[in-house]
Amino acid sequence: MTLRWYSTVIESTDHRALARWWAEALGWEVMFDTDEEAVLVPPWARDLSSKLAFEQVPPGLVFVPVEHAKEGKNRLHLDFAPHTSQDRDAEIERLVGLGATRTDVGQGPDVSWEVLADPDGNEFCVLSSREY
Repeated sequence: MTLRWYSTVIESTDHRALARWWAEALGWEVMFDTDEEAVLVPPWARDLSSKLAFEQVPPGLVFVPVEHAKEGKNRLHLDFAPHTSQDRDAEIERLVGLGATRTDVGQGPDVSWEVLADPDGNEFCVLSSREY
């Protein structure tokens, strides 16, 4: 038996706004948006879902409302990597232009990734460019 990574849930004081931010950042689609949650999926997920085995369907992001602001460093974060054909620094600047901030979580100056935070302060990393 295997489990499918179905989704990652992110809490936010403005779940709709944060979902829209991530949709823009990732180029993903808002699948639905209610008072209880907003769900994002990769644009290819709808087409591929019926062609893939259950455990191969890509996960989505789910944003749910909470009344409290984020406090402290994430215990779990997302890593993203541009393709080698893309300009990593330009992608980082695009994310900053959308509202991300550069964040120091103690990573030091000689790492191969950049730590950013979304508009709610959730840390994520942009890794060096990758082929796969």
